[in-house]
Amino acid sequence: MTGYSDRINHAFAFAAKHHDQQVRKGTKLPYLTHPANVALILARYGCSEDTIVAGVLHDVVEDCVRDGWTREMLQERIGRKFGSAVLETVLAVSERRIDDDGVELSYDDRKNDYLERLSLASEDALWVCAADKVHNANSILSDLRRTSFPETVWGRFSVDRDGTVRWYRRVGVRLREIGFAASIVDELDAASRDLDIAGRG
Repeated sequence: MTGYSDRINHAFAFAAKHHDQQVRKGTKLPYLTHPANVALILARYGCSEDTIVAGVLHDVVEDCVRDGWTREMLQERIGRKFGSAVLETVLAVSERRIDDDGVELSYDDRKNDYLERLSLASEDALWVCAADKVHNANSILSDLRRTSFPETVWGRFSVDRDGTVRWYRRVGVRLREIGFAASIVDELDAASRDLDIAGRG
């Protein structure tokens, strides 16, 4: 298992600064709890330091892309700090809001584009993708188990309960389709099944 390092600590400090004042959707939890948990999942599976750093930074880069940062800006501010390999890993698993032709993508198109681009992603990027979805699905599951009002949990998302569950299932199916058979995909499948069962309760 990859342990603590100055580089990982630097990534957490960078992410903390970027996510300052942000909270997890529908909760009072600091947003940083999500990339921290993604990093823990990746470490649990013995992933490399580069992969863990990418896990810490994955939403920082997605927010930057959403805010209109150019590729040059990302390379200067993130690639130079953490390495081009880390930046490439994160870009591979960042949802795009605009396609290569400059056309704004709808919600469904963004999801389809994300899944399609996974076929070009590195193995490190697929690990980050899987860990991100494992934590998100399990976070929803935990919140459902703690509340008597599940509609307040499902109401946080852009799609309904069935659409949310379907998304996590689709990611697991896609990872297998492109040959990523690491045991974390089994964990994602289990989380998707548990989420579906909990959602029907």
